[in-house]
Amino acid sequence: STLWLCSLLFGSVGFIVWCTARWRMNPFLVLFLTALLLGLISGMPLDKIVDTLKDGFGETMKKIGLVIILGTVLGVLLERSGATLRMANFILGLVGEKRAPAALSITGFLVGLPIFCDSGFIILNGLKQSLVRRTTFGMPLMTLCLATSLYGVHCLVPPHPGIAAAGATLGADLGMVMLLGIAISIPLTALGYFWALRFGPKAADDSVPREEENPVDPGPLPSSWRSFFPVLLPIFLIGLKSVALLEVAPEAEKSAGLKILSLMGDPVIALLCAIGLAVVLLSTRENHKSIQKWFGEGVEKAGPILAIIAGGGTFGAMLKAADLSGALAESISSWQLGLFFPFLLALVLKTAQGSSTVAVITAATIVAPALSSLGLDNEWERVLAVLSLGAGSMVVSHANDAYFWVISTFSNVRSDVMFKLYTPVTALMGVAAQLMIWGLSLMF
Repeated sequence: STLWLCSLLFGSVGFIVWCTARWRMNPFLVLFLTALLLGLISGMPLDKIVDTLKDGFGETMKKIGLVIILGTVLGVLLERSGATLRMANFILGLVGEKRAPAALSITGFLVGLPIFCDSGFIILNGLKQSLVRRTTFGMPLMTLCLATSLYGVHCLVPPHPGIAAAGATLGADLGMVMLLGIAISIPLTALGYFWALRFGPKAADDSVPREEENPVDPGPLPSSWRSFFPVLLPIFLIGLKSVALLEVAPEAEKSAGLKILSLMGDPVIALLCAIGLAVVLLSTRENHKSIQKWFGEGVEKAGPILAIIAGGGTFGAMLKAADLSGALAESISSWQLGLFFPFLLALVLKTAQGSSTVAVITAATIVAPALSSLGLDNEWERVLAVLSLGAGSMVVSHANDAYFWVISTFSNVRSDVMFKLYTPVTALMGVAAQLMIWGLSLMF
């Protein structure tokens, strides 16, 4: 029954929150055990439970494992060479220390336009760490500024795959979706910024070291262009691929030029190129012998992060295998809610299985046949329906979302702080986006 499925969903999420926040248990262990218990309670065959756990772990590593490792290595290289410190000094010189959170929010918004939120957070994490050490702003505040600015554009702006696929499924004009998505994301970024200023300073910051335990003196700092270029290169390559392939005919994708562009724009290859460039630009006589050591440090640092993120993958896979999200979506399919139906459907799917991309794509396939009955069958209404799907896919980011754990583990912000600060603002951003979309439907 729907009541039983809802009880399983909220009970399992509550168990994760209780274990990680109250008892400070290792998140990977909690997520893995919760997935196992969920499979047993739902009556799933034992052999399928084991296969689902393995598949969830493997699929998560397939999607994000190499990105995590390469992004962490790049971050260590930039940090140990002094590049992040140089970038922090450059940004602070432009905006001043009093406006460092605003600078980070703007940077996250711009970076998030072409690349995934988790990749963007990994790339900019070293810069955020340097700004925290350089200024008086705490880690929770700065983390919220960066995380929310990346999150809004990820869910609303093509060429991100979820919203782009939804636009194609519903037959909406992707150009209009992109323009309106950017316009709506701007106030959402401001919302995340002001939320961070209001609640970030009150968050517990005792688990976050304000200085490195074993600081390394990089010697003379590299120039600003040498410091920024390894960060901008993967952003440029990934963004160029996304824009170039946005509306390319299938036969054109087979051309040699687009194949090369597609390869270079893959996040893994783009990050690998950035690492190579960082070694060339940031290597000096003083640190040349240390670079190999920094590579090893980056790989070791990625290990615990990979475990936690993979644990979230097992939990999400078990929710999907138990058909929890599908049953909940079916229970509301007969409601006549106009633009609020795609919003609520994506909301349910996002909350149940964690991935915004999966939520919006799945919801789009359900909404597409019902557009006429919902009164959303002209071109303008289709665009708004796609954006409503994107708004719903923001609500909410919690323990089964890989991005949640990327933010928590890379920033060393405790999970209970994340549940108190980050999860509520994702709900607020999604609702605010939907209200703006609904307002547009009334105006035009």
